[in-house]
Amino acid sequence: MPSNIYDQDLDKNPANYVPLSPISFLTRAARIYPNRVAIIHGSRRITYAQMFERTRRFASVLAGLGIGRGDTVAVFAPNIPALLEAHYAVPMTGGVICAINTRLDAANIAFILQHSEARIFLVDRELAPIAKAALALMDTKPLVIGIDDELTTAGELLGEEYETWIAQGSPEFPISLPNDEWDAISLGYTSGTTGDPKGVVCHHRGAYLNAAGMSLVTEMTPRSVYLWTLPMFHCNGWTFTWAVTMIGGTHVCLRRVDPALIYPLIAEHKVTHMCAAPVVLTMLIHAPEEVVSRFEHQVNIFTGGAAPPTPVIAAMENRGFTVGHVYGLTEVYGPLTVCVWQPGLEELSVEARAKFLSRQGVPHQLAEDAQVMDAQMQPVPWDSETMGELMLRGNTVMKGYLKNARATEAAFAGGWFHSGDLGVMHPDSYVEIKDRSKDIIISGGENISSLEVEEVLYKHPDIMEAAVVAEDDEKWGEVPHTFVTLRPGASDVSPEAIITFCREHMARFKVPKRVTFTALPKTATGKIQKYELRRMLRDRLRQQ
Repeated sequence: MPSNIYDQDLDKNPANYVPLSPISFLTRAARIYPNRVAIIHGSRRITYAQMFERTRRFASVLAGLGIGRGDTVAVFAPNIPALLEAHYAVPMTGGVICAINTRLDAANIAFILQHSEARIFLVDRELAPIAKAALALMDTKPLVIGIDDELTTAGELLGEEYETWIAQGSPEFPISLPNDEWDAISLGYTSGTTGDPKGVVCHHRGAYLNAAGMSLVTEMTPRSVYLWTLPMFHCNGWTFTWAVTMIGGTHVCLRRVDPALIYPLIAEHKVTHMCAAPVVLTMLIHAPEEVVSRFEHQVNIFTGGAAPPTPVIAAMENRGFTVGHVYGLTEVYGPLTVCVWQPGLEELSVEARAKFLSRQGVPHQLAEDAQVMDAQMQPVPWDSETMGELMLRGNTVMKGYLKNARATEAAFAGGWFHSGDLGVMHPDSYVEIKDRSKDIIISGGENISSLEVEEVLYKHPDIMEAAVVAEDDEKWGEVPHTFVTLRPGASDVSPEAIITFCREHMARFKVPKRVTFTALPKTATGKIQKYELRRMLRDRLRQQ
């Protein structure tokens, strides 16, 4: 009887199977590019050989304190070398890195430390006051290590100083990959807009594949220089904490997002790649001319978190940036889809290219699938019109939510990750998000996309930022209410003028009924907090 190939003894062994882990990226970079500058921070330069030694010392100290497989190490810091190094040192021990949002309040930080059962808590000195307030809310406190970053003198040092602490470790700490690439590598917390934040558990395999996907998507090379305008705490910096190292590029750290810092760094270090939320693009567009440094080289900036309005993309191109659009969530390691460039787009006008680039696109090369589905979980027609929920699948989807089986089960219902975003599929297979399911405005039985209204508002010459939410209305059920931040010097614009502008550019039932001028509340990653705007409307109603 003929034998089947699987009747043979062809199992995994060390020669033909190595667990995928981003740890190997640093090992390789130190071997191949030992003298290349890995990290730039102010006047400081750290080569890949030095970064490798420092992270091994860091891991050695952690291991000496008993940190091992599944133990959480939390870091509360801006984009500085210590946080980048933690993305390698913690996994080297089998531990799980939890980078905490630097704009959270004490109660949320205390919740994360307790929920994650963090055993060690690294704190940048500038963030010491809020960290102390969080620790005061806890009965069982982690070991605290203070980071005395050279670019700040603010705050105080909590615990032993980081540099002194890691210097005690061995530079020969043995590097080993996880026995199982499904082991957790990171724990990231969602925003918690409706209750406590959820802990998203990600694994080594997914981190490896998403980082590799990002290096492909962004076309990075060993000559690439990456500026950290995106928070490293956000989805592990969309996995660029690992992707830049994988390719042998240079990380340029940035404590604070400020055009007065960003433009000079781009010019000085010949920055080639950046990532940022649309709000950062807006900041760069409207930066005072005296802080704008001109540069001749190409700068690729990738944005996500919300579809960048067409005028924003066009303005960035006019500033000299090449804009790419990606889409994802914390639950999928950051970006899962990318608006892939198509031949012939370069022949279109800036406005036409911008309209195309506002799509969320297609899965990157190492993601598996993205489909828009109806309520029966059947794919919608690719007709650019039929809306459904965007669902995602692949190796770059989280393990699940920590200590929250019910939420995990709901997120994975039907064998797909439910994004909560509503969109359409274009005939060319590109996804375009129309709204968050909770942000759709239903007025007189008609669905109004807040993103569609915002797209029009951004075309107004005096509007810098805009957000549209539903306001209760006795007649229509809901009507659009617009919150607007005007450009500097545009103080003479009236709500009536903006409403008139909208009437000239959209169907009448979609026109906002009211306009509020205000600074828009945002998350630490630059997303506009629409739930805060809805709260403002509810508070106004109660006061009437």
